[in-house]
Amino acid sequence: MARYRHNLPQLSDHLFLADGGIETTLIFHNGFDLPYFAAFDLLRHTEGQQALDNYFRTYAALAAENQVGLVLESATWRASADWAAKLGYTPEDLTQVQYQAIQLLEAVRSQYDTERSPIVISGCIGPQGDGYNPESFLTAEEAQVYHQPQIAAFRDTEADLVTAITMTYVQEALGITRAAQAVEMPVVISFTVETDGRLPSGQALGDAIAQVDAATDNGPAYYMINCAHPSHFAHILATDEPWLKRIRGLRANASTKSHAELDEAEDLDDGNPAELGHQYRELKQALPNLNVLGGCCGTDDRHIAAICQACLPLWWNQAAGAGLLRRI
Repeated sequence: MARYRHNLPQLSDHLFLADGGIETTLIFHNGFDLPYFAAFDLLRHTEGQQALDNYFRTYAALAAENQVGLVLESATWRASADWAAKLGYTPEDLTQVQYQAIQLLEAVRSQYDTERSPIVISGCIGPQGDGYNPESFLTAEEAQVYHQPQIAAFRDTEADLVTAITMTYVQEALGITRAAQAVEMPVVISFTVETDGRLPSGQALGDAIAQVDAATDNGPAYYMINCAHPSHFAHILATDEPWLKRIRGLRANASTKSHAELDEAEDLDDGNPAELGHQYRELKQALPNLNVLGGCCGTDDRHIAAICQACLPLWWNQAAGAGLLRRI
């Protein structure tokens, strides 16, 4: 039975970390070749399994050291039908991949999960198309059909929820939300934005969140922003509109480069961890419910440690002021 599926602890006021940019870490720091950014392909061999295990345990240890919660995303961002077919996986193979990816996180949780540092397991879902510049757009109905098998597979594991990472347009987010609702899985939607703070489709982030909520009866447990630098979207948060309260998670890029620039880059731009931590602190002050803090492209455990160092004192101050100064 999934440990937190029916009571997600990150919906509390407590601070949770998330991991960093798994694909860029594996490629640039660990030297793996990941065709199509498919980290799940490493599950095929012992060396890859060990690398993934080491990766996730690094963040589990960081959360335990700071006595904060942790949300771990499975290495399955590319583990959907179209991408997996490019690597020779059958639908049956793919179902086993989802199981194996969650089992790896179960092993990490069994060692590190505590009352003070709960570890939430998320089945990671990626876009059907390119995460930076989709060439085609699914309807909401097509997206539901496309993503349903992966979500159903996660439902049959110890995953506590599913998280759709790097959503570029609202119809796919709608389809994923409905697919999760159909099998009674909690779902989180994480949109990416361009340097102007808008989705790659051109839609305003607030409008996208409002559209998904209206069409699904506030289906997502919460929303996130990922794969963009804080400087790309901080300006759109200077408002008190209701949709801002729906954002609980942030997984920013280390680099200030645009998606187009990152797509053409041959070297890793890992930015400045301390500076990124300071920017997260400022964003946490702008977003009243922001409490799941991780990274995306170019980030690693150095960045997440810096983010934790910058934001944990702010959380303690806020908790003390609200009379919530206690550990989970």
